[in-house]
Amino acid sequence: MIKNKALRWIRNIIIFFFASTILSVILLRFIPVYFTPLMFIRTAQQITKGEDVIWKHTWVPKEKISRHLPMAVIASEDNRFAEHSGFDFDAINKAMKENSKRKKPHGASTISQQTAKNIFLWPQSSWVRKGFEVYFTCLIELFWSKERIMEVYLNSIEMGNGIYGAQAVAKAHFDKDAIDLTRGESALIAASFLIR
Repeated sequence: MIKNKALRWIRNIIIFFFASTILSVILLRFIPVYFTPLMFIRTAQQITKGEDVIWKHTWVPKEKISRHLPMAVIASEDNRFAEHSGFDFDAINKAMKENSKRKKPHGASTISQQTAKNIFLWPQSSWVRKGFEVYFTCLIELFWSKERIMEVYLNSIEMGNGIYGAQAVAKAHFDKDAIDLTRGESALIAASFLIR
């Protein structure tokens, strides 16, 4: 009797997990992402350190982001973004070979993986988080278009202390809107401000 109850309880938790995560991914295909777990984590870290809370984030649709920024990010972060299905196995193999010779390992996360991590998970790396990252990456690649993945990425990526997304970094560093970023400014953001 107790065993059956425990099995039903476990089954219900598993069903709830899959139903809630799939529903979340489907909903976020259509609605803006105004906050992420990372934003709350960074805010809590600022509070516990006794620092002023900085939270700069404004969601803007992809039409209000300079066309130069996605191209700069792809060139800097994931030049096979349009071709892969969430994972760049060539980059992973290359990183594994290079990491065997390095003291500090270098990752091979794609834009899709970084988006999954930023929107649904926490920043500290572990095998558990990596497992969830694979799961959410598969879901967003299944339910979202590449354009939507890029739009969410550009609106949620951490770009400095308390700065999240293209609009916030454009205002903070260039005193302009994201739509007005030049090619050079976009390249500087991709090279200097993205926190992976």
